[in-house]
Amino acid sequence: MSTEQDPVKLMKQQVGKAAADLVKSGSIVGLGTGSTTAYAIEFLGKRLQSGELSDIKGIPTSFQASVLAKEYGIPLTTLDEVDRIDIAIDGADEVDPDKNLIKGGGAAHTREKIVDALAEQFVVVVDESKIVDRLGSTFLLPVEVLPMAMTPVMRAIEKLGGKPTLRMGVKKAGPVVTDEGNLVVDVKFETLDNPAEMEKTLNNIPGVLENGLFVEVSDVVLIGAIEDGKPVIREM
Repeated sequence: MSTEQDPVKLMKQQVGKAAADLVKSGSIVGLGTGSTTAYAIEFLGKRLQSGELSDIKGIPTSFQASVLAKEYGIPLTTLDEVDRIDIAIDGADEVDPDKNLIKGGGAAHTREKIVDALAEQFVVVVDESKIVDRLGSTFLLPVEVLPMAMTPVMRAIEKLGGKPTLRMGVKKAGPVVTDEGNLVVDVKFETLDNPAEMEKTLNNIPGVLENGLFVEVSDVVLIGAIEDGKPVIREM
């Protein structure tokens, strides 16, 4: 199937472009991780090259985002060198009606949470399959753990009613290792009735670096969908 006819790819491109269009000249931009966000990074680069946008700097949330930013000519900076982030663009694995998220499918949720939470405006780009009534209903909750604490952390999660499994690599022997050198445990909870409380409880387990619950962080959620074979974008 060619690019022109692939409605899903077109829809992801259009959602990414809609997010990139929100960035203004002179902005510090948090650059998220994932397939839809990759299009946002591409369109940011195109706006820079055309002169429509100027004097922006990106703060990548992952190695993937850093590579893409360099490929599309977006200058990068670090949290040490800036006093603000104007806007962050990132994807999500689940979005509930309160705009709370589960993230971490790409194992980059720790850096993502730091950057997204610091941003004045956090824009989430997703397709409609990521919209859920309740978090945890379609996607396991990722928890980043220091390797030495793996076993006690998994025991502690079981006591909270979760079923933890160590995330294993694809096309790689052994577990997934994050950009920070840690491991990821994916947890199934039967219910996540209070995401805010669970976010804090998990992060209080010694050895847990961060988890994929993003509560009260999102400002704008752009949702792509296919209607009558054509891509449409709506805002939650």
